[in-house]
Amino acid sequence: MSDEPQPQQSGRGRGPREPRRGRTGWRRAVPTWRMTLSALLLGALLLLGVFLLGYTLVQIPPANALATKQANVYLYADGSVIARDGEVNRENVGLGRISEDAQHAVLAAEDRDFYTESAVDPQAMIRAAWNTATGKGKQSGSTITQQYVKNYYLRQEQTVTRKVKEFFIAIKLDREQSKDKILEGYLNTSYFGRNAYGIQAAAHAYYGVDAQDLDAGRAAYLAALVNAPSQYDVVAHPENRPAAESRWNYVLDGMVEKGWLDAAERAGLVFPAPRGNTNSTGMSGQRGYIVQIMKDHLTGNGIVGEEELDAGGYRITTTLQKDKQDAFVDSVNDNLMDRLDPEEREVDTYVRAGGTAVEPRTGKVRAMYNGIDYVKQYTPNATRRDYQVGSIFKPFVFASAVENGSSTQGGRPITPNTVYDGTNKRPVEGWPGGRYAPANEDDRSYGRITVREATDKSVNAVYAQMAVDVGSDKVQQTAIGLGIPSTTPELTPSPSIALGVATASTLDMAEAYATLANHGVHGDPVLIEKITKDGKETVPLPERKTRRAVSREAADTTTAVLRGVVQNGTAAAALAAGRPAAGKTGTAEEDKAAWFAGYTPELVTVVAVMGQNPDTAAQEKLYGAMGMPRVNGGGAPAEIWAQFTRDALEGEPVSDFDLDLQAGAERTAPPTADSSSLPSAAPGDGTSRTPGPDGSASLSPGDGTGENGNSTGGATSDGTNGDTTAGGGTDGGTGQTGGTTGGPTGTTGDTDGDGPGETGGAGGTGEDTGTGDRGGLTGFIPRPRDD
Repeated sequence: MSDEPQPQQSGRGRGPREPRRGRTGWRRAVPTWRMTLSALLLGALLLLGVFLLGYTLVQIPPANALATKQANVYLYADGSVIARDGEVNRENVGLGRISEDAQHAVLAAEDRDFYTESAVDPQAMIRAAWNTATGKGKQSGSTITQQYVKNYYLRQEQTVTRKVKEFFIAIKLDREQSKDKILEGYLNTSYFGRNAYGIQAAAHAYYGVDAQDLDAGRAAYLAALVNAPSQYDVVAHPENRPAAESRWNYVLDGMVEKGWLDAAERAGLVFPAPRGNTNSTGMSGQRGYIVQIMKDHLTGNGIVGEEELDAGGYRITTTLQKDKQDAFVDSVNDNLMDRLDPEEREVDTYVRAGGTAVEPRTGKVRAMYNGIDYVKQYTPNATRRDYQVGSIFKPFVFASAVENGSSTQGGRPITPNTVYDGTNKRPVEGWPGGRYAPANEDDRSYGRITVREATDKSVNAVYAQMAVDVGSDKVQQTAIGLGIPSTTPELTPSPSIALGVATASTLDMAEAYATLANHGVHGDPVLIEKITKDGKETVPLPERKTRRAVSREAADTTTAVLRGVVQNGTAAAALAAGRPAAGKTGTAEEDKAAWFAGYTPELVTVVAVMGQNPDTAAQEKLYGAMGMPRVNGGGAPAEIWAQFTRDALEGEPVSDFDLDLQAGAERTAPPTADSSSLPSAAPGDGTSRTPGPDGSASLSPGDGTGENGNSTGGATSDGTNGDTTAGGGTDGGTGQTGGTTGGPTGTTGDTDGDGPGETGGAGGTGEDTGTGDRGGLTGFIPRPRDD
């Protein structure tokens, strides 16, 4: 065998397998199609897994605290807004209470394909991210569904975590809720500036209307605000008006593009400038007082719980009427506040006022005055119960007397013409609780005086005695029946109850006087007409119950007596109302408060002027206020009442009282004498005086009972039965009070108990003699009991 190398054989056959050559150069950096496909499949599976994991793990959470907070909206009876109360100015409304123009405008501004697209728009999200990254402005790219999720369920922070949650919640929400429901939620949670959350609050903040009343022009402006609330408020930033108008035009063009707005109508629209940013729905003025009173009423009566009310969302329509509320404020300003000079007189800084007006037939509270400004004086003066009501309590004593058929200590029925001893500091008779001798105003003595006159002149001595004659416990029960709360401080059964030592509110007193005006039928006062929750749910209100508190005779006879106070007594200022009126003045101890309670057939109003130290809150005397020696009920309170009543009832027919009186009450006894002078003889013609429809006195036949103690049915002057003669001294004795010549002597006059001359004789032999229990007292001068 040769040692030379052998040549390779040619042919197709291959020897042992050789290793394949690898990819070289740039080809090694390019993945093969198998690698690409595998990566895509793996990526898809990974994305699907992540999506499924996220969809499974991310649940729809409860709404965030801010999104559920709403304002409570308080309204006048006509639906106009009084105030919005709450940390967040929002009032949720259903889609049906949002105009179609408003719905379409927001869709045109934020998401024109909302009803046809899915909950998320990845394309828009990518585009928005790209525009933001490339400096074309920060853009959202979120659908309305995503924005609603952010507003309602999540917070506003710009984080990846929040965006991921928003993505998955939006998808789930789109499967669980209708598009209408999502749009409704979005419109109620979006922020429009001016502290207005939701379309309803925004409509009021910018245009003073409800969302259902928004037209295309105004709706388009509100829709433009969602994009940049602060920048596009052309009142706060007039320099940005061109940008705001540009956005407004963009919204309107979108509405036309989608067929939601006619092109011709759009062409005629002009930019609707919003109103100034007012505080009309804040707590200043009377608004804060009203809100506080209504909240106390709702929670105190179990209509709405305190926690539920704090959560908001209630639309509360009150019984208050705006025109009457405004008239009350004007009247207080004209007759009281404008007459004060705090810089000149310190006492003028003490002056406060409160008042309540109620319809007697319905019990609806139509107006309330509480103070000059809630943000300056927080206590609602209409409902406070810390000032004595004074003599405006006296009518309850008389009403109780008639209701209970009460008699004097001498057994005489108590009527408007019953005679009492009005001597200053006269101790009451028949009271077992110790000596009680109240002073009259200015320590004046009135001597023999009828109940009617004693009411006109507000004689304390008479009413303290009457309270004992009736029974102070019965007086207390009558007052409670009329409407004074049983828990009222100092409403205790004692002679002092007649003088108004109880501390009730103007609302309490208006309720009680409304019972008198309503012929003795009591009904609880009504402050709320209607309540809704979240724009849909109606909150039930308690049924108003009525009951007879006192007989019609008792109530109407009291009204007749109180008409005299206006016509002839301390409330003459009330005549300026220009209507038939009844009322009573009152002054608290040491002149710390002055009151007037008055009514026409249509309206009952109670006004109080009170003294309170602005620094210590202590009650203060009002001597010297307004530059006057004193403030009493016949002054500013009655003047406020008169102007308010005139203005509040302007345009309403004038009606007179329809009264059913106690027997004999329609007659008015002739005037009796002041203790400082001798009375003249009473007419001997058997007549007595009765107030006519206008309050003037007219003559009507008498019955000979001599109600005023002057033997009106007694002897004549023709000498047939003898001339009436004046009696002698005051120390009793036969014929002491004077009989008539030619007849039997009168019985002994009695200065004790309910008045002198309790058993004075009728005297004379005339055909029409007096009854004896009230006659024979001509010329009697009573002696003060404490001498």
